[in-house]
Amino acid sequence: MNTVALPFESFGVSHRGCVRELNEDSYLVEPDTGLWVVADGMGGHDAGEVASASIVDHLATIGIASSAPDLRARFEDRLSRANAEIRRISQSRGVTIGSTVAALLAMDGRFACLWAGDSRVYLIRNGSISQISKDHTEVQELLDKGMISAAEALAWPRRNVITHAVGVSDEIVIDFQQGEIMPGDIFVLSTDGLTAHVTDAEIEAAAVSATPQAACENLLQMVLARGGTDNVTIVLVKIGDGRNGACPGPSRAEG
Repeated sequence: MNTVALPFESFGVSHRGCVRELNEDSYLVEPDTGLWVVADGMGGHDAGEVASASIVDHLATIGIASSAPDLRARFEDRLSRANAEIRRISQSRGVTIGSTVAALLAMDGRFACLWAGDSRVYLIRNGSISQISKDHTEVQELLDKGMISAAEALAWPRRNVITHAVGVSDEIVIDFQQGEIMPGDIFVLSTDGLTAHVTDAEIEAAAVSATPQAACENLLQMVLARGGTDNVTIVLVKIGDGRNGACPGPSRAEG
């Protein structure tokens, strides 16, 4: 059963980068259920990995939804369960742990993007890339209020401070955008380890010029060649046009 109205191909990669000892990112590629996720854990040694893995493990149990609203409801239910589990782990360890999440849900020709934190969802459509998600960060709030400029934001000392994440409070603050899937659409989900080193234009160029697998691998190599200061995770979903049958079967990989 294909929950996306148009044929598609998807792929994912994750790497600890060149500096970090551990990879605290997690990701999920579940084309049969219409779900793709990246999560970036935080909270120190081992704890961040536990938080992001909890999100992915819970979301992996969604199963086949009966409708787009059902898929959304299942997503929110599993995320709530993950939040509760992370809270219990946090309290038992006496530390605050959590994880960002960025997800793409697709069913019946429509999509929904949901996120908390600074992991991102991009949409490339008609040769133009746009960031669907909006970072939940201190620097983004300052930008929105006009207190700093875009140029200042790039070098802001607290630019990596996030304002929302899963597991840090009893209530989850999550934003979403939704719309119609169009032939040729490309969705790119990533943790901030990608966008710290690669521009939006470079993401677009890599995504449109290769298969999802090759694009993910090319972007990962670009990050590593530029120093890979953080864990990096990339998931790419390319929508076909339906003229030549289904795209090659979806697959996953981990670097």
